[in-house]
Amino acid sequence: MRPLSRRLWSATWPKLAALAFVLVGWQALVFAGWQPDYLLPGPLPVFQKLGSYLHDPGFYAGVAITLRRAAFGFGLALVIGTLVGVAVTRWRPLRAGIGALLTGLQSMPSIAWFPLAILVLGISETAIGFVVVLGAAPAIANGAIHGIDHIQPALLRSGRSLGARGLSLYRHVVLPAALPSFVAGLKQGWAFSWRSLMAGELLVNFGNRALGAQLNNAREFSDAPGLLATMIVILVIGMVVDGIFGAIDGTLRRRRGLTS
Repeated sequence: MRPLSRRLWSATWPKLAALAFVLVGWQALVFAGWQPDYLLPGPLPVFQKLGSYLHDPGFYAGVAITLRRAAFGFGLALVIGTLVGVAVTRWRPLRAGIGALLTGLQSMPSIAWFPLAILVLGISETAIGFVVVLGAAPAIANGAIHGIDHIQPALLRSGRSLGARGLSLYRHVVLPAALPSFVAGLKQGWAFSWRSLMAGELLVNFGNRALGAQLNNAREFSDAPGLLATMIVILVIGMVVDGIFGAIDGTLRRRRGLTS
Protein backbone atom coordinates (compact mmCIF):
# COMPACT_ATOMS: atom_id res chain seq x y z
CA MET A 1 0.00 0.00 0.00
CA ARG A 2 1.33 3.45 -0.93
CA PRO A 3 2.25 5.91 1.87
CA LEU A 4 -0.40 8.43 2.84
CA SER A 5 1.64 11.36 1.52
CA ARG A 6 1.89 9.80 -1.96
CA ARG A 7 -1.81 9.04 -2.03
CA LEU A 8 -2.65 12.60 -1.00
CA TRP A 9 -0.29 14.02 -3.63
CA SER A 10 -1.69 11.76 -6.37
CA ALA A 11 -5.20 12.98 -5.49
CA THR A 12 -4.18 16.64 -5.20
CA TRP A 13 -1.86 17.40 -8.10
CA PRO A 14 -4.47 16.98 -10.89
CA LYS A 15 -6.71 19.52 -9.10
CA LEU A 16 -3.80 21.93 -8.66
CA ALA A 17 -2.86 21.54 -12.32
CA ALA A 18 -6.44 22.23 -13.41
CA LEU A 19 -6.57 25.30 -11.16
CA ALA A 20 -3.29 26.60 -12.59
CA PHE A 21 -4.57 26.05 -16.13
CA VAL A 22 -7.74 28.04 -15.38
CA LEU A 23 -5.81 30.90 -13.77
CA VAL A 24 -3.33 31.10 -16.65
CA GLY A 25 -6.13 31.08 -19.22
CA TRP A 26 -8.05 33.71 -17.25
CA GLN A 27 -5.01 36.01 -17.03
CA ALA A 28 -4.25 35.44 -20.72
CA LEU A 29 -7.75 36.69 -21.60
CA VAL A 30 -7.13 39.80 -19.51
CA PHE A 31 -3.75 40.45 -21.16
CA ALA A 32 -5.32 39.96 -24.58
CA GLY A 33 -7.79 42.76 -23.86
CA TRP A 34 -10.82 40.63 -24.71
CA GLN A 35 -12.88 42.79 -22.32
CA PRO A 36 -12.05 45.97 -20.39
CA ASP A 37 -10.68 45.52 -16.86
CA TYR A 38 -13.87 46.85 -15.28
CA LEU A 39 -15.82 44.03 -16.98
CA LEU A 40 -13.28 41.21 -16.74
CA PRO A 41 -10.73 41.87 -13.98
CA GLY A 42 -7.74 39.61 -13.55
CA PRO A 43 -7.30 37.00 -10.82
CA LEU A 44 -5.39 39.36 -8.49
CA PRO A 45 -8.15 41.98 -7.89
CA VAL A 46 -10.74 39.21 -7.64
CA PHE A 47 -8.79 37.36 -4.97
CA GLN A 48 -8.13 40.64 -3.17
CA LYS A 49 -11.88 41.20 -3.11
CA LEU A 50 -12.35 37.64 -1.87
CA GLY A 51 -9.82 38.35 0.90
CA SER A 52 -11.83 41.39 1.99
CA TYR A 53 -14.94 39.20 2.14
CA LEU A 54 -13.17 36.79 4.45
CA HIS A 55 -12.69 39.60 6.98
CA ASP A 56 -16.31 40.76 6.77
CA PRO A 57 -18.70 39.26 9.37
CA GLY A 58 -21.64 40.14 7.11
CA PHE A 59 -20.25 37.84 4.43
CA TYR A 60 -20.34 34.87 6.80
CA ALA A 61 -23.88 35.79 7.80
CA GLY A 62 -24.87 35.68 4.13
CA VAL A 63 -23.17 32.30 3.64
CA ALA A 64 -25.02 31.01 6.71
CA ILE A 65 -28.37 32.14 5.24
CA THR A 66 -27.66 30.34 1.99
CA LEU A 67 -26.44 27.16 3.68
CA ARG A 68 -29.48 27.11 5.98
CA ARG A 69 -31.78 27.32 2.98
CA ALA A 70 -29.79 24.63 1.18
CA ALA A 71 -29.87 22.27 4.18
CA PHE A 72 -33.60 22.72 4.76
CA GLY A 73 -34.56 22.34 1.09
CA PHE A 74 -32.27 19.39 0.47
CA GLY A 75 -33.35 17.68 3.70
CA LEU A 76 -37.01 18.00 2.78
CA ALA A 77 -36.27 16.79 -0.75
CA LEU A 78 -34.41 13.80 0.73
CA VAL A 79 -37.45 12.73 2.74
CA ILE A 80 -39.92 13.28 -0.12
CA GLY A 81 -37.69 11.74 -2.80
CA THR A 82 -36.94 8.65 -0.73
CA LEU A 83 -40.58 8.01 0.12
CA VAL A 84 -41.68 8.53 -3.48
CA GLY A 85 -38.89 6.30 -4.83
CA VAL A 86 -39.72 3.46 -2.46
CA ALA A 87 -43.45 3.80 -3.15
CA VAL A 88 -42.93 3.73 -6.92
CA THR A 89 -40.92 0.51 -6.73
CA ARG A 90 -43.43 -1.08 -4.38
CA TRP A 91 -46.66 -0.42 -6.31
CA ARG A 92 -46.78 -0.97 -10.07
CA PRO A 93 -49.80 1.34 -10.71
CA LEU A 94 -47.88 4.17 -9.06
CA ARG A 95 -44.86 3.51 -11.27
CA ALA A 96 -47.06 3.57 -14.36
CA GLY A 97 -48.68 6.79 -13.20
CA ILE A 98 -45.77 8.94 -12.06
CA GLY A 99 -42.59 7.13 -13.15
CA ALA A 100 -42.30 9.13 -16.38
CA LEU A 101 -43.42 12.29 -14.56
CA LEU A 102 -40.39 12.09 -12.25
CA THR A 103 -38.05 12.04 -15.25
CA GLY A 104 -39.90 14.98 -16.76
CA LEU A 105 -39.65 16.97 -13.54
CA GLN A 106 -35.95 16.21 -13.28
CA SER A 107 -35.29 17.46 -16.81
CA MET A 108 -37.33 20.65 -16.35
CA PRO A 109 -35.21 23.73 -15.56
CA SER A 110 -35.78 24.75 -11.96
CA ILE A 111 -35.94 28.43 -12.81
CA ALA A 112 -39.09 27.72 -14.85
CA TRP A 113 -40.92 27.01 -11.56
CA PHE A 114 -40.18 30.39 -10.01
CA PRO A 115 -42.92 32.43 -11.75
CA LEU A 116 -45.51 29.95 -10.44
CA ALA A 117 -43.89 29.82 -6.98
CA ILE A 118 -43.85 33.62 -6.69
CA LEU A 119 -47.41 33.88 -8.00
CA VAL A 120 -48.79 31.32 -5.53
CA LEU A 121 -46.48 31.75 -2.53
CA GLY A 122 -45.29 35.31 -2.99
CA ILE A 123 -41.76 36.60 -2.54
CA SER A 124 -40.94 34.44 0.45
CA GLU A 125 -38.68 31.75 1.88
CA THR A 126 -41.41 29.26 1.07
CA ALA A 127 -41.17 30.07 -2.65
CA ILE A 128 -37.43 29.41 -2.62
CA GLY A 129 -37.82 26.18 -0.64
CA PHE A 130 -40.58 24.99 -2.96
CA VAL A 131 -38.36 25.27 -6.03
CA VAL A 132 -35.32 23.77 -4.27
CA VAL A 133 -37.39 20.72 -3.30
CA LEU A 134 -38.76 20.38 -6.82
CA GLY A 135 -35.23 20.55 -8.17
CA ALA A 136 -33.77 17.88 -5.90
CA ALA A 137 -36.58 15.43 -5.04
CA PRO A 138 -37.03 13.87 -8.55
CA ALA A 139 -33.28 13.11 -8.81
CA ILE A 140 -33.27 11.52 -5.34
CA ALA A 141 -36.40 9.50 -6.16
CA ASN A 142 -34.90 8.29 -9.44
CA GLY A 143 -31.72 7.29 -7.62
CA ALA A 144 -33.75 5.20 -5.17
CA ILE A 145 -35.78 3.64 -8.00
CA HIS A 146 -32.66 2.81 -10.02
CA GLY A 147 -30.95 1.25 -7.01
CA ILE A 148 -33.92 -0.87 -6.00
CA ASP A 149 -34.59 -2.01 -9.58
CA HIS A 150 -31.02 -3.34 -9.89
CA ILE A 151 -30.96 -5.43 -6.74
CA GLN A 152 -30.18 -9.04 -7.57
CA PRO A 153 -33.31 -11.23 -7.22
CA ALA A 154 -31.24 -13.87 -5.41
CA LEU A 155 -30.54 -11.33 -2.67
CA LEU A 156 -34.26 -10.64 -2.22
CA ARG A 157 -35.05 -14.36 -2.13
CA SER A 158 -32.36 -14.90 0.49
CA GLY A 159 -33.81 -12.11 2.62
CA ARG A 160 -37.31 -13.57 2.39
CA SER A 161 -36.04 -17.06 3.21
CA LEU A 162 -34.50 -15.63 6.39
CA GLY A 163 -37.86 -14.21 7.43
CA ALA A 164 -37.65 -10.61 6.19
CA ARG A 165 -41.04 -9.34 5.01
CA GLY A 166 -42.57 -5.94 4.27
CA LEU A 167 -40.82 -3.06 6.01
CA SER A 168 -38.27 -5.44 7.52
CA LEU A 169 -37.22 -6.54 4.02
CA TYR A 170 -36.80 -2.92 2.94
CA ARG A 171 -34.91 -1.95 6.07
CA HIS A 172 -32.45 -4.83 6.18
CA VAL A 173 -32.13 -5.90 2.52
CA VAL A 174 -33.57 -3.54 -0.09
CA LEU A 175 -32.34 -0.14 1.12
CA PRO A 176 -28.80 -1.29 2.06
CA ALA A 177 -28.46 -3.04 -1.32
CA ALA A 178 -29.69 0.07 -3.16
CA LEU A 179 -27.44 2.43 -1.19
CA PRO A 180 -24.70 3.02 -3.86
CA SER A 181 -27.22 4.12 -6.48
CA PHE A 182 -29.13 6.06 -3.85
CA VAL A 183 -25.98 8.01 -2.91
CA ALA A 184 -25.45 8.78 -6.60
CA GLY A 185 -29.01 10.14 -6.66
CA LEU A 186 -28.25 12.25 -3.58
CA LYS A 187 -25.18 13.66 -5.30
CA GLN A 188 -27.20 14.59 -8.36
CA GLY A 189 -30.02 15.92 -6.20
CA TRP A 190 -27.59 18.20 -4.38
CA ALA A 191 -26.38 19.63 -7.69
CA PHE A 192 -29.97 20.37 -8.75
CA SER A 193 -30.89 21.86 -5.37
CA TRP A 194 -27.80 24.10 -5.28
CA ARG A 195 -28.52 25.44 -8.77
CA SER A 196 -32.17 25.98 -7.87
CA LEU A 197 -31.24 27.83 -4.70
CA MET A 198 -28.86 30.18 -6.51
CA ALA A 199 -31.53 30.97 -9.10
CA GLY A 200 -34.05 31.55 -6.32
CA GLU A 201 -31.80 33.93 -4.41
CA LEU A 202 -31.19 35.90 -7.58
CA LEU A 203 -34.90 36.25 -8.32
CA VAL A 204 -36.35 36.40 -4.78
CA ASN A 205 -34.28 39.00 -2.94
CA PHE A 206 -35.25 39.99 0.60
CA GLY A 207 -32.48 42.54 0.88
CA ASN A 208 -30.32 40.17 2.97
CA ARG A 209 -26.73 39.15 2.25
CA ALA A 210 -27.34 35.64 0.94
CA LEU A 211 -24.92 34.61 -1.79
CA GLY A 212 -27.46 34.98 -4.59
CA ALA A 213 -28.39 38.44 -3.32
CA GLN A 214 -24.69 39.37 -3.27
CA LEU A 215 -24.41 38.30 -6.91
CA ASN A 216 -27.37 40.47 -7.82
CA ASN A 217 -26.03 43.45 -5.87
CA ALA A 218 -22.61 43.14 -7.53
CA ARG A 219 -24.29 43.11 -10.94
CA GLU A 220 -26.42 46.16 -10.17
CA PHE A 221 -23.41 48.17 -8.95
CA SER A 222 -21.10 46.92 -11.76
CA ASP A 223 -18.74 45.38 -9.19
CA ALA A 224 -17.04 42.81 -11.42
CA PRO A 225 -14.41 41.70 -8.83
CA GLY A 226 -17.17 41.22 -6.24
CA LEU A 227 -19.29 39.31 -8.74
CA LEU A 228 -16.48 36.92 -9.65
CA ALA A 229 -15.40 36.53 -6.00
CA THR A 230 -18.94 35.54 -5.00
CA MET A 231 -19.09 33.10 -7.92
CA ILE A 232 -15.88 31.49 -6.67
CA VAL A 233 -17.41 31.08 -3.19
CA ILE A 234 -20.51 29.45 -4.70
CA LEU A 235 -18.34 27.15 -6.80
CA VAL A 236 -16.19 26.11 -3.84
CA ILE A 237 -19.17 25.35 -1.60
CA GLY A 238 -20.78 23.25 -4.34
CA MET A 239 -17.53 21.36 -4.93
CA VAL A 240 -16.96 20.71 -1.22
CA VAL A 241 -20.42 19.20 -0.72
CA ASP A 242 -20.09 17.24 -3.96
CA GLY A 243 -16.73 15.97 -2.70
CA ILE A 244 -18.38 14.78 0.53
CA PHE A 245 -20.90 12.74 -1.44
CA GLY A 246 -18.06 11.48 -3.65
CA ALA A 247 -16.13 10.32 -0.57
CA ILE A 248 -19.20 8.51 0.76
CA ASP A 249 -19.70 6.86 -2.62
CA GLY A 250 -16.05 5.80 -2.78
CA THR A 251 -16.21 4.33 0.72
CA LEU A 252 -19.31 2.32 -0.16
CA ARG A 253 -17.73 1.03 -3.34
CA ARG A 254 -14.57 -0.04 -1.53
CA ARG A 255 -16.48 -1.81 1.23
CA ARG A 256 -18.47 -3.74 -1.37
CA GLY A 257 -15.43 -4.70 -3.43
CA LEU A 258 -16.42 -2.59 -6.42
CA THR A 259 -13.03 -0.87 -6.68
CA SER A 260 -9.52 -2.23 -6.85
